[in-house]
Amino acid sequence: MPGKIFYRERTKARAGEKTPRFLMVAVAGIDLKFHAKHVRKTELETIAREVGADLVLLEREEKGKYGEGEVEIE
Repeated sequence: MPGKIFYRERTKARAGEKTPRFLMVAVAGIDLKFHAKHVRKTELETIAREVGADLVLLEREEKGKYGEGEVEIE
């Protein structure tokens, strides 16, 4: 089973800007260290291809779904 790299789109990044749009969230099943917190999609794809990992995009929920930051964990 290949490892997985979990990432999401940054909240303040917009399409067309010249800053990295993606934020690294977690890595599972592979021994990998990231030295950058924000990366570009092409960088993510290259890293995943070289280490044999799958990329998993984490979708963001609508703003304000949990009120004032309160989240119930069961």
